[in-house]
Formats: sequence, structure tokens, C-alpha cells
Amino acid sequence: METNQLHRGRLIDHLQLVVRDLKASQDFYTAVLAVLEIPIVGTTENYFWADEFVVSSVESSAALGVLTGRHHLAFQAKDRATVDAFYRAALAHGGRDNGAPGERSYHPGYYAAFLLDPDGNNIEAVYHGEARRSAPSVVIDFQG
Repeated sequence: METNQLHRGRLIDHLQLVVRDLKASQDFYTAVLAVLEIPIVGTTENYFWADEFVVSSVESSAALGVLTGRHHLAFQAKDRATVDAFYRAALAHGGRDNGAPGERSYHPGYYAAFLLDPDGNNIEAVYHGEARRSAPSVVIDFQG
């Protein structure tokens, strides 16, 4: 699993989900991440990953034969239309509704959709409203 460049700048370094059916999860996450313009950057027999998000089979060495359980993971969306497209892509690729796109009461402008992935993890896409980032991300280049 060679990584030459990462984009960082938030609290989480990485997140790994351990799943029952890697192919079903790869189909689901490839579709929803494509809508968010996040590419799958690597795959192996027991893993696939997109920047700091890793999904592995229960047979992977890191899993030790144990599923991770139910988690809530929220992806940032660039606008409301992306949240809507995320929701449609997830439903078309094995996701189950857990909250259709719409405004939530968390704060003004919080627009989100929630779905359950093939393992029952609560996956969200959220748009927080108009904002300006100081930078798109922090780029880390590893020295070879």
C-alpha cells in the first residue's frame, strides 16, 4: 500500500471500515465518492482506499477477523445538488434510506442526506451552506 501524496487539514488522520462483502462496499463507495469528486486511489485483494478513508475485508491483516460495527461517517458536499446526487447514487448502489435530502435543525443551512451502506453504517453527505475555505487542503508529499 504505497502512498506518495496525501491531502490533510482536519481532525481525522484516517478512518477504516471493516466490511462483510468488500465487492458490495466497493461498488457502493465508488459510486457515492465519484459524486463527491473523491477518487478511489488504490485497491488490493482485501482493501480499497480514497485518501484517508480505507475499507477492508474481514480477511485483511488489519481487521484480525473482526468487523468494525456500525459507524456514522459524514462526507462534505460542495452544494445541495451534490447531496441530492449522492443520495440517488447510494440508493442505486446498495444503500438504504436513512434520511432523505433536506435541511436539518443542527444549524441554519445544514442540508444533508443519510443512507445505510451495505454493512449498516450511517453514511451522510452534508452541505453546510455558503462558505470560503482558506485552502482546499493541506498537501503532504512523502520523500522517497
